[in-house]
Amino acid sequence: MKRILVPTDFSEHAEDALKVAAQIAKKNNAEIIILHTLELPSQMNDAITGGISIPETMLFMKKANEMLSKIAERAYLDGLTIIEMTKLDRPAEGIEKVANEHEIDLIIMGSNGTSGLEELVIGSNTEKVVRHSEIPVLVIKKHMNEFKTTNFVFASDFSKEIEKPFKKLIEFAKIFDSKLHLVMICTPNSFKPTHVAKKIMNDFITPFNLDNYSTHIYNDTNIENGIINFSNSIDADLIGMCTHGRTGFSHFFNGSISEDIVNHAIQPIITFKI
Repeated sequence: MKRILVPTDFSEHAEDALKVAAQIAKKNNAEIIILHTLELPSQMNDAITGGISIPETMLFMKKANEMLSKIAERAYLDGLTIIEMTKLDRPAEGIEKVANEHEIDLIIMGSNGTSGLEELVIGSNTEKVVRHSEIPVLVIKKHMNEFKTTNFVFASDFSKEIEKPFKKLIEFAKIFDSKLHLVMICTPNSFKPTHVAKKIMNDFITPFNLDNYSTHIYNDTNIENGIINFSNSIDADLIGMCTHGRTGFSHFFNGSISEDIVNHAIQPIITFKI
C-alpha cells in the first residue's frame, strides 16, 4: 500500500478517518493525500469554466487551503508524507477523479450513518463513494484510539463474481494481519441447507490457499441483520463487503446491502467493487 486518500469536510468524523489513516500509513510506509472538495453553485461553476475570476471562489479556496495546512500539522501525522489538495468539484465526483489520477490504494472516509427517509432520498457523500468507487473504501464510524483488525468479517454469497474483489480483500487482510471470518447469511428468502452452504463456501475458498480463517453459516431474518448480529457476536473489528454499484431506480428498489451496513453497523466497514 503506497497511497491513501482521506477526503475531509473538516468535521469530527473526517478527523476520525484521518487518525485511522495515519495508523495504517505508519505501518505500511504509505503517504496520505488529504482532499477537500469545494462544491459551488452552478452559476459560479459556469463562470469558472468560462475563465472568469470570482473573488468569493478565491476566498473559499484560500480558507480551505489554510485549514488543510493546519490539519497537516497534527501531531499524529508526524513523520508521514502528507499531500494537501483542494478541488472545485462535487464531493463524490472529485474524490473519484483524485483517486484515479493519483493511483490511490485505499480511500478512508468518516461517516455517522443516516436513517429513515433521509437515507433513501438524500444519502451521503460516503454512501455515494462506496457505491461507485473502483478502489477499496474504508468507512470509519467513530473515534478509534487504536485501529484493530484482528477479527475481520467477510460476508458474501461466495458466487463466482466475488472472486476478483475477494483477492483484494485477502491482500488487505494480510496487510492488517487479520483473521478472516467468512460468513454466509441464510434468511427465509435465501435459505440453503447447511450442507449445501458449506459446499458452496468450501468450493469457493479452496483455490485461494488461505491459512488464517474460519467459515460460518448464520441464520437471521434478513442479510443486513445477519451480518450485523454475527459481527457483534464475535466482537468483530472490521466488516468487509462487496458492492455492485447500483444506481438510479435499480438501486432504489433493490437496495444495496453494503450501503445499509455502512449506515447501520458500529464497526468500520471496508468495501470492494464487484
